[in-house]
Amino acid sequence: MSLFSDNIRTLRVKKGISQESIATSLEITRERYVKYEYGTSEAPYDILKRIAHFHHISIDLLLSVDIRKIPTDDLLKLEDNRLVLPIMVDSQGENRIEVVTQKVKAGYLTGYADPEFIEALEHVSLPFLRNGKFRAFPINGDSMPPHRDGSLIVGRYLENLSDISNGKTYILLTKDNGVVYKRVRRNGEGRYVLSSDNDFYTPYEINAESIIEVWAYAASISTHEFEPDDLSPQTIREMFGQLRNEIIELKRNKKAN
Repeated sequence: MSLFSDNIRTLRVKKGISQESIATSLEITRERYVKYEYGTSEAPYDILKRIAHFHHISIDLLLSVDIRKIPTDDLLKLEDNRLVLPIMVDSQGENRIEVVTQKVKAGYLTGYADPEFIEALEHVSLPFLRNGKFRAFPINGDSMPPHRDGSLIVGRYLENLSDISNGKTYILLTKDNGVVYKRVRRNGEGRYVLSSDNDFYTPYEINAESIIEVWAYAASISTHEFEPDDLSPQTIREMFGQLRNEIIELKRNKKAN
């Protein structure tokens, strides 16, 4: 018997379904399915993928974790018939953070629900990020200073849109615009305004139905060294504010004299 065999039998019994029923759902014969559950035959990748989708659990968990020893009800559950994602750790017990690099970012909109795509992502570990499911995304452009083009924003996965706090920044996977990093505010029932910290960019509104994933800001990794003359919009606003106050003070002194 293998760990995989024990796991699929445990999951089937927990659901209270027969071998015949699950075999029909997998579009294979009962005799073939029984061999996988008894460990007398190894399931090819296409069957592994069907079984993973049937139980809404990742292939990685099916093959490497004893399902009987973990509280599967407490694992991170994703909406829209998505897979359960394990919170992976390295040999030192640190949380493994998946990195969506610039190279694969364009494919994330179609690959976010594909376990093969996710498991192929690169990984990093940040010892100060422990509680939750984390993923890192690259940002483009200058819309969210002081984060520069190419910086990585590490997000903590939110299961519900109701967990969004007004005015905080989030990485969102959206149906129309792909991956975006914006400041988010509610604008009535089921509507959200996404704005940039750079005032040059106009805020826009989206419906809740357009949001596929939400990751709350957890950390950032800059990939470029800052130059001495780098000025953020916030710094420029502060400079103009100080200049305005000095002009007002000069006018007051002129009147007093």
